[in-house]
Amino acid sequence: MERSLPYTQEHLMFKEAYSKFVAKEIVPNYEKWEENCIVDREIFKKLGDNGYLCTWADEKYGGAGGDFLYSAIIAEEMGRQGVRGCFSWLHSDIVGPYLDSFGTEEQKEKYLPGCVDGTTILAVAMTEPGAGSDLASMRATAVKDGDEYVLNGSKTFISNGILADLVVVAMKTDPKAGNKGITLFLVERDTPGFGRSKQIPKVGLHAQDTAELFFDNCRIPAANVLGGEKMVNQGFKCLMQKLQQERLMVALVNHASAERALDLTLQYVQERKLFGKALAQFQNTAFVLAEIATKLQLGRTFLDALVLQHAKHADVVKEVSMAKYWVGENENEVVAKCLQLYGGYGFCKEYEISRLFTDARVQTIYAGTSEVMKLIISRTMGLG
Repeated sequence: MERSLPYTQEHLMFKEAYSKFVAKEIVPNYEKWEENCIVDREIFKKLGDNGYLCTWADEKYGGAGGDFLYSAIIAEEMGRQGVRGCFSWLHSDIVGPYLDSFGTEEQKEKYLPGCVDGTTILAVAMTEPGAGSDLASMRATAVKDGDEYVLNGSKTFISNGILADLVVVAMKTDPKAGNKGITLFLVERDTPGFGRSKQIPKVGLHAQDTAELFFDNCRIPAANVLGGEKMVNQGFKCLMQKLQQERLMVALVNHASAERALDLTLQYVQERKLFGKALAQFQNTAFVLAEIATKLQLGRTFLDALVLQHAKHADVVKEVSMAKYWVGENENEVVAKCLQLYGGYGFCKEYEISRLFTDARVQTIYAGTSEVMKLIISRTMGLG
């Protein structure tokens, strides 16, 4: 079925070039990165040198000024080639937009060129050990002291947490004001009082570095309030504005990863023999794969519609929440069924399907759990 996205010739050329880049520069190194539990930071520089980071950035910051379709192409290709643990897409299309939308001109001039060329790797820090989806309950604080802010507290499960050179950090500047007392700060790697843990061991997504961040009387200039001091206590609004794109990006990667699982399984069942005939010739195999293909086609159609709406800056928070919930759950179901068709080989690390299986598990947890997505959806229906 032909997709509804309005790709231009430039989009298609970009897609072909990026696909070749991933196949040449990322796929051959991915096994090593999985073993090391972190990607080589040089890959960000290579991505930047080839124009594959922050493709939306204005030309004056070194970007190409591309539309959201370029971001969608990148997200899908990472999933389609089975290398989504390289979180360049988080750097470019989840964290970078905070700088672009809310940063002062001075902040954008200082940081965006490095984000575009890959010398400044980005992360965002919201989650705390005792505060996940409930951002209002965060306890890390920032207290003004002269022309500086003093940061104290910790953040956990931070993607790109070890590689990051610049972190957008959410802190309580008014502990009594709930979500109206949150401010976003820009914290650089070598700031005194800012530390990070070793890689947090995870069930899946081993190539993606996840760390806990610590702030112990960490002093940063007031100029590092994202957007300037006029944005003090406005952080929650900023976060809410960017969650639509964050969750759509995650859904795009998830769906492409599920499609990869199907492609790999289709190949496997035609090669694998059982009782003298190909596994693909058994009715159960055919029916399972037919069900998967149907759900993936439905999901693809829905996601393409959301990409179009989001590219027009439409408010589709409800629909994106539906996609984040349903696509993540569906990916887990799809990959589990595909692994089952591999039999014992599906449980062996030698086969990529096993990695897709473990990588899928967190997709219903991070960027908003399935339960939180259902809560958001139900509230739009007048149920909460």
